[in-house]
Amino acid sequence: MSKHPIIQELERERIKKEIAPFHVGDTVEVHTKIVEGDKERTQVFKGTVIAKKGKGLSETFNLHRIAFGVGMEKVFHLHSPRIQKIDVVRRGKVRRAKLYYIRGKQGKAAKIKGLEGGRKKR
Repeated sequence: MSKHPIIQELERERIKKEIAPFHVGDTVEVHTKIVEGDKERTQVFKGTVIAKKGKGLSETFNLHRIAFGVGMEKVFHLHSPRIQKIDVVRRGKVRRAKLYYIRGKQGKAAKIKGLEGGRKKR
């Protein structure tokens, strides 16, 4: 089922083009714009990408990190105007599309192998 042409045009205008390519298993830093009253600041959330869902304007990704012994997750909309930039810190080598099994793990059990050099084109 295709979308209405007007909706397609509106989505095309709002889709970001300068996003660094990243995949599930990569460790990324997401710089988000936080508005508190009349002040604005940038907050950085660093974590491992455990899932990517959707396509087009509604594409989202889940980040997982462990802070002070407690696991936390955040869902980000990839094309949100609040996201200023996404930096790939480390590439990960995984064999699954969703890494939900990491949620209950800590330490070495939650470790993801890194890629040497870089990732080949898919």
